[in-house]
Amino acid sequence: MARQHAQLPVSSPRLLASAIGVAITAGSAGHMVFAAEKTDSKASGNAIALDATAITGEALDSTSYQVEKASSPKYTAPLVDTPRSVTVIPQQVLKDTGALNMQDALRTVPGITFGAGEGGNPQGDRPFIRGFDAQGDTYLDGVRDTGSQSREIFAVENIEVSKGPNSAIGGRGAAGGSINLVSKKAHLGNSFDGGFTWGSDQTQRYTLDGNYQFSDTAAGRLNLMSHESNVAGRDKVDYDRWGIAPSLAFGLGTDTRVNLDYYHLESNDTPDSGIPYTIPAGGSAARTKSNPDKPYAGGDHSNFYGLDRDFRKGRTDTATFAIEHDLSDSLTIKNTLRHGTSMQDYILTQPDDSKGNVNNGSVWRRANTRVSNTETTTNQTDLFGNFYVAGFKNSFSTGVEYTREESRKSSYNVNTDTTPRTSAVTTNCNPGLIGAASGYNCTSLSNPNPNDPWNGAISRNYAGTDTQSDTYALYVFDTLELSEQWLVNMGLRYDHFETGYNTYNNAGRTTSKGSDTSEFVTGQFGVVYKPAENGSIYASYATSATPPGNTLGEGQEGNPLGGTPDRNGNLLKSDMEPETTKNYEIGTKWDLLNDRLSLTADIFRTEKENARVQVDTTSYENAGKTRVQGIELSASGKITDKWQVFAGYAYMDSEQVDGGDLPANKANNGNELPNTPKNSASLWTTYQVTPKLTIGGGAFYVDDVFGNVANTTMVDSYVRYDAMAAYKLSKNVDLQLNVQNLTNETYYDKAFSTHFANQAAGRTALLSTNFHF
Repeated sequence: MARQHAQLPVSSPRLLASAIGVAITAGSAGHMVFAAEKTDSKASGNAIALDATAITGEALDSTSYQVEKASSPKYTAPLVDTPRSVTVIPQQVLKDTGALNMQDALRTVPGITFGAGEGGNPQGDRPFIRGFDAQGDTYLDGVRDTGSQSREIFAVENIEVSKGPNSAIGGRGAAGGSINLVSKKAHLGNSFDGGFTWGSDQTQRYTLDGNYQFSDTAAGRLNLMSHESNVAGRDKVDYDRWGIAPSLAFGLGTDTRVNLDYYHLESNDTPDSGIPYTIPAGGSAARTKSNPDKPYAGGDHSNFYGLDRDFRKGRTDTATFAIEHDLSDSLTIKNTLRHGTSMQDYILTQPDDSKGNVNNGSVWRRANTRVSNTETTTNQTDLFGNFYVAGFKNSFSTGVEYTREESRKSSYNVNTDTTPRTSAVTTNCNPGLIGAASGYNCTSLSNPNPNDPWNGAISRNYAGTDTQSDTYALYVFDTLELSEQWLVNMGLRYDHFETGYNTYNNAGRTTSKGSDTSEFVTGQFGVVYKPAENGSIYASYATSATPPGNTLGEGQEGNPLGGTPDRNGNLLKSDMEPETTKNYEIGTKWDLLNDRLSLTADIFRTEKENARVQVDTTSYENAGKTRVQGIELSASGKITDKWQVFAGYAYMDSEQVDGGDLPANKANNGNELPNTPKNSASLWTTYQVTPKLTIGGGAFYVDDVFGNVANTTMVDSYVRYDAMAAYKLSKNVDLQLNVQNLTNETYYDKAFSTHFANQAAGRTALLSTNFHF
């Protein structure tokens, strides 16, 4: 049966990136090495290492795991003097660990888990930071990156993770923290990096990163990527994507600098439908906290419960124009104008447990569908630098922001009721209905067949929801140096957030609408004591605000738009206030071993005090309260000149303190929050055995994770081991082997509240050949 969905030109443009990969590999290895040796004799000034973090933050050297400063001017002090938990994943860690996307990269940061998408929550990256959903809190070069998507990192220099509420820095949301992707930009110097990765499960990945200096002050950079792979240990699942990211820069090294950047990514995947939870004999309603249900595939972990009708297409386009001018040696103004779109188009068959199944050996196949597009335009103006008042130095940043966001969401009609059968199919799925008796919508738990001759019909459903918002914001940050030992870090932001939605039927007629206007002030305040130049002890307080309609339907809405219906059933005005979160943190940071190794430790307590809760069948109040408290430890940098480490540990004690007066919610008081493991840890380390050979490895541990606040669904803890070895054939050619999930551990890295969990990839081997000129 032919798929009926919007067509995207995925295959043809990918030929461009693939052709580059073929061209790279056209010569023999001997010719490559000979060319590399010839290049060694050229002036070294013509090459700049692309893994340097000088563009995005100050590092001790180009290969160090240690980063001294975040990229955003809103961080007005080096990381060692910043009174909050900030982890920067530098380019070298991304390279050494063999990370291929944002989720791969974030596994190196404890305290972050990922949630699964479902019918009401779109597919895409759904990180949880310190137990709070951060799906709408991802930024690109300091500007909010709206729209649910699975993010690539081929054009990313490094990734900055800020933990704890930080609406003062980024705006609405960010209750548990935020993620900032720092893009690769044009720079002075000529360089060329190309590579291809071949691996298990038919993995083929080609990348190109070239920078060319046109004149003394102008340069261009081009990043290309093509990726195809299956998934180890999973039937049918595959990924197919390509991307291009050109960058131009003018005025480099002068008082006025201009950057023009563009990013395009297209994907065409067969999405993973996940593994269903077990269900007690009494059905899903009989689930208990004392014996939570866990994912079970009927004895074969590779089972795929989708159908060959499944697909997921995505497209992301982002254009950025930034101009920066030095008004003086100590004062700079910068304006960033960005326009971006993010599209998703998919049919995903979910293993559904709502028809009395799973416990009897059968699984109901339910279709989740989405056709959505999010369009965002942002203009952000920043003024930053330093000045002295009464002899005290102030490092400051202030700015204004206007953002317009529009999201359009509709779906498909997937008719699963096209074959004659008894009415029992609509309420049950049991072994007697597996196969043709249910139109192949009921399948076997132990032996599902994704190639079943499903004979339903698919058509576009143009009924949907349009959501739009406008953000007006002012902000100011300052680090005040009272003395060499005492610093005060302050930040304040005012947001005016207007949002509204309009739902309509297939004919385009409005069926309901609603709006909300929220004004809120968020802030941060920290005191830093420096007992030595290379260390600090700090205490800080920070807040965040999550207004109604925060994610524009592009993520799970804990505080959705809603109010009292008028006589026509229209929700004209929301009477809900923004949810607010506050964080208390005490910590210490030290740069040791001649400032080669950074160590941090902190104790935190995060409270959401007025979460929206249901108080009866028709009413809601801002009366709920949740809490997460714990400790975090981290280490990054060089222990010796040859031994590097990037490690961390997080302990999180989470609790729903008050779920409101509704008995079903009140019963969950005292339970742990979903997607919040008590313990998580990561260790990645490398050692340079010889000038040409480097070996490394890592271990990643995540404790048990509950899928829902009732604590009746969960996934078990796991430890995953990785290993790598890199060998330099010459200065310009190197080989790298990564083996991920070395012991082929079966584990689940995404837990949904009901129905299913997503299984992680099994053992995966990746062999990369990289060229640097």
